[in-house]
Amino acid sequence: MAAAPDYTDDLRLAHLMADNADSLALNRFKARDLKVRAKADRTPVSEADQAIEASVRHTLATARPRDAVHGEEMPDTGYGPRQWIIDPIDGTANYVRGVPIWATLIGLRVGGEMVVGVVSAPALGRRWWAAEGSGAFTGTSLFTPNPIRVSGTSHLADAFLSYSSIHGWIDGGRGQGFVDLMRDCGRTRAFGDFFSYMLVAEGAVDLACEPDLELYDMAALVPIVTEAGGRFTNLDGAPGPVGRGALATNGILHDEVLERLAPDEGPDPDDGRP
Repeated sequence: MAAAPDYTDDLRLAHLMADNADSLALNRFKARDLKVRAKADRTPVSEADQAIEASVRHTLATARPRDAVHGEEMPDTGYGPRQWIIDPIDGTANYVRGVPIWATLIGLRVGGEMVVGVVSAPALGRRWWAAEGSGAFTGTSLFTPNPIRVSGTSHLADAFLSYSSIHGWIDGGRGQGFVDLMRDCGRTRAFGDFFSYMLVAEGAVDLACEPDLELYDMAALVPIVTEAGGRFTNLDGAPGPVGRGALATNGILHDEVLERLAPDEGPDPDDGRP
């Protein structure tokens, strides 16, 4: 039997790139002269977003020149079975307003499967990471790992749900299901963005879901949630960062929540997009 792939070197590289991203982001965080503009979709992009993605791509061009790269701010490069997926700052709207809940997301997909994920939130002093088959961890660096595990909560009445906002649920045809889910969970808070999913991986929160995400928003989160013992699917139950919506849970509650978030009127035509 062939040995399982070892992604240790890729994980180390992802941490190195996250270290550089942390320095770039913190250097411009709360800067009075931070340059920000609105993209075509009216979401903000800062000079820090662009500098971080450029830094990651430069490192990959040297260390992994044969790998493909997909990011939020720059065109795709390369092709083949190995693809790095980057969100230079997840939570840019927070970043530009001085809110410390933002992170750099770095993921590696091999043969269609997410195998490495690093989420670094330096303004919170937190980092999370995982590689396929190696477990999930949190700490300040690769050298200070603390294993993390999802919760054992088995009833919605006891469950803690985190989300980003109510916007998007109604347009996606799942609004009533989401409102009912919020009502029936024991506790709800909108921690938002990457942070909701990392709290699921830590077992502090039991459920996290959003109706409208991009691949780069989700990719790095998947290995961390799944290696921590949870499940990560789209809103129709397909595993991984597939389509526009995401649901992460401790696994125990996953199927029940999927049923509750079923479309109000037929399937979402966009939810099967890769």
